[in-house]
Amino acid sequence: MAKSTTKQLNEDEMKIIAYLQRNSNDTVSTIARHCGYSQQKTTKIIKQLEKNHYIWGYSAVTDEEIGNLEKFMLLIKRSPKVAERKIVNTIALSQLQSKYEPLGISVISSYYLHGEYDWALIFSAQDIQRATSFQRILTENFPGIILQMNLMRILFSQREHYIFNPNPTKLEEFL
Repeated sequence: MAKSTTKQLNEDEMKIIAYLQRNSNDTVSTIARHCGYSQQKTTKIIKQLEKNHYIWGYSAVTDEEIGNLEKFMLLIKRSPKVAERKIVNTIALSQLQSKYEPLGISVISSYYLHGEYDWALIFSAQDIQRATSFQRILTENFPGIILQMNLMRILFSQREHYIFNPNPTKLEEFL
């Protein structure tokens, strides 16, 4: 049998990635069967994608409301002041976790942006008071770096991590 071309290998990878984005907890045999590949080929492709860090990890999409949590988005605009190396490392290495996790804050996603805002954080908290405490922790630990913050409560997630919300009619409450 002829060795796969790079183009074919990329198509195979994309097929497996598309499946994993919707069903990452399925077994390799289920993934292989769905994609039309052998288990050995599927395992090899997944391992290669992980090794190359195309796949960073696997995560469950959760419903914060069931856990009595609320989801928030925090947009941050930074000042033109150049950040000291210590502050950059604190952000890059997530060294503030020990300060906000005791408050029940869980950072779901963190994005560095190009546009009106420079940083976006999606996180869960029990209530708005704890969310504003998280804002205060950031302000205190990045003095002179944060110019403006905009905190918003996320009311409904229609789609997360390629997965549609299993309760789409709940959106009617907000429209």
